[in-house]
Amino acid sequence: MPGPRPKHTPDPSIEFSPRVSPPTTPRKVIIDVDPGVDDAIALTMALFDPRLEVVAVTAVGGNVPPEQATANVQALVAYLDPPRLPRLGAAPDDVALPARPYSVHGSDGLGGVDLPRVNLHAGHASEKVIWECLRAHPREITFVALGPLTNLARVLQRDPSIAEVIGDLVICGGTLHGCGNATPTADFNLYCDPAAARHVIREPVTKTLVPLETTGQVLLGFDVLDQLPAEESRAGAIVRGMLTHAFRAQRQILGSEGIHLHDAVGLVAATNPELFERTTVTADVEVTGELTSGMLVIDRRQIRRGRPNADVLTGCDAAAVQDCVLRGLAAAATT
Repeated sequence: MPGPRPKHTPDPSIEFSPRVSPPTTPRKVIIDVDPGVDDAIALTMALFDPRLEVVAVTAVGGNVPPEQATANVQALVAYLDPPRLPRLGAAPDDVALPARPYSVHGSDGLGGVDLPRVNLHAGHASEKVIWECLRAHPREITFVALGPLTNLARVLQRDPSIAEVIGDLVICGGTLHGCGNATPTADFNLYCDPAAARHVIREPVTKTLVPLETTGQVLLGFDVLDQLPAEESRAGAIVRGMLTHAFRAQRQILGSEGIHLHDAVGLVAATNPELFERTTVTADVEVTGELTSGMLVIDRRQIRRGRPNADVLTGCDAAAVQDCVLRGLAAAATT
């Protein structure tokens, strides 16, 4: 039986991106989130990553109800005050979310860090913001979906031709082998809105799926708290508060001594794809099964009926991905 992993300390001599130099022109992204502690960590990283231009942050119900998701997005962006403010989208409030058997995110989704509430006037719906941004920057934007796929599915239903102008699509969700965390067969993001997930998966868009088994390879231990930014910084204060809560909740609810930041790993998959192994698959999502609703179904037959429609990330360099997360949070605290 292998022993414990040695403590991973980032080497300060290494550049922010361990293997790829930042591009001259930042990559445009839309971050679609249902914050959620791990969504909030990923968003904090993205807003201060010099390789990214976050043109919009759109909220969707999932880890928390739609109204709370919208409030969390607004509060996080306002509190962090990034160098370039993105457009913000409000979560649709007509979605019936399934009940969760447990939650490690706290009642507000952010581990009780108690950010100042921000009331923005003339806010726009997430699907409107997404549509306008994609039309304004055809084939330039990577859409990073870190929550249920409700928003993107609605945009595609409203305007099917929008698929032609999406530059790339990274989806944090699904499972490789049908071992879920929301049900025995489905991960939470696809389970929340299976019909939306099926719609998006079936679209002819270049897409990458980051499944639960792959994000789960990155397990953060208590030692990571010693490597976080100082709480004197804004990013350091909320990151420490959220992760302290996450460690406590994970131990009390699941009996685990470590935490998974699935959505933070999903963001790293978008910024550092070279750290991941991938395979091309033909995939779909089950929508009607009593026991399998929301399950990602991969056709593994020798002769497949459908064409390959997605890349699935099957593994990662866990230590390097953790390093990216820690560096992203450090950058957020010093900008």
